[in-house]
Amino acid sequence: MSQTKQSLAWWCFGSKMDSDQLIAHAARIGYAGVEMCPQDLWPKVVDGGLKIITEGGHQSLSDGLNKRQNHDRIQAEIEQKLALAVKWGIPALIVFSGNRDGISEEAGLDNTAAGLSRVAKSAEDAGVTLVLELLNSKVDHHDYQCDRTAWGVEVCKAVGSSRVQLLYDIYHMQIMEGDIIRTIRDNVDYIGHFHTAGNPGRHELDETQELYYPAISRAIAATSFQGYIGQEFSPVGDSLEALESAYNQCNAS
Repeated sequence: MSQTKQSLAWWCFGSKMDSDQLIAHAARIGYAGVEMCPQDLWPKVVDGGLKIITEGGHQSLSDGLNKRQNHDRIQAEIEQKLALAVKWGIPALIVFSGNRDGISEEAGLDNTAAGLSRVAKSAEDAGVTLVLELLNSKVDHHDYQCDRTAWGVEVCKAVGSSRVQLLYDIYHMQIMEGDIIRTIRDNVDYIGHFHTAGNPGRHELDETQELYYPAISRAIAATSFQGYIGQEFSPVGDSLEALESAYNQCNAS
């Protein structure tokens, strides 16, 4: 069983405290890095002993890879971000299917795979993983197409690159399909990154929500997964206490 590497999403915590304080406490707790952090803070993050773990690969979440007319733009954006990722040692870029907007599941899958196939070799050469995010279309992102694990896995299979994988967001997939641990075990070869949050509410990983993260984290640690678990929840209580509690709950080894 491997030691769990953890990161935190900057947007969840960076507005709640001073950046120096957040960096110092994250490093003290044991976090390896931060995600989706404003670029002007990257030098400060690195100087504080943390890594930049993820960055958005392209614009936008709702208008994404499932539309072929977006592919030229998205390819250019991803290739620019790949160069940035190499420079800063960022292991993963987050990419999005986009909303359905009337596109069938089959056509959306084919289009998304075609768009990612255009940049797969560049990602391989850069040593950076493009992680297609699984999001719920029931509560937070209505009409988003990559809202089921099986659909995302088929995209990855169609591309056929070890550098195109899924961002398995546990909160979002609990809303859409549940059966979290079994799904992770069955599909871990196609998962490059995890995100967490309590459900319902997308808040702390505590007794008010239905997911039990110690068991989920132990299940992940028992697989071949070598990436990061990213804490991406909006705390309603003390942010530093929530960060430390979440880290401890997910620190399976």
